[in-house]
Amino acid sequence: MILGTLTHSERYASLHPLFKMVFDYVKTHDLTTVPTGRIELQGDALFINVAEPTLKEATEQVLEVHREYIDIHFPLTHTETIGWRDLETLEEPDAPFNATDDYALYTAPASTYIDVKPGEFLIVYPEDAHAPIIGKGQIRKLIAKVRL
Repeated sequence: MILGTLTHSERYASLHPLFKMVFDYVKTHDLTTVPTGRIELQGDALFINVAEPTLKEATEQVLEVHREYIDIHFPLTHTETIGWRDLETLEEPDAPFNATDDYALYTAPASTYIDVKPGEFLIVYPEDAHAPIIGKGQIRKLIAKVRL
């Protein structure tokens, strides 16, 4: 997991061939008013989900993991809390891994909580079980999906 700022995103561009493309896109487009939904940058290899979820209490949010994609979370309107726990510390997921939608869910609690502010991003890899959309109210956010 990596927490960083858009100002210094170039430091992380070398970690994946598509990271520079997503950071450049987020920095050069006003995504505060585009319709919610999917923005395709490179088909299924790189896309952005624009979402406006209602934030939940930490006790209500479950951990999720992915195998095929790295997530990059970008809160746009206000701070989002995201829970984290090392996947290796979890037992079996609550249901079998959903390969079609690339996720498994765990009701075990997160071990750490991180506040991510507008202008910041959080990169989560497949070994990073994460519980996003924690807080109060509604948020507008981006979730970039980067295929491994």
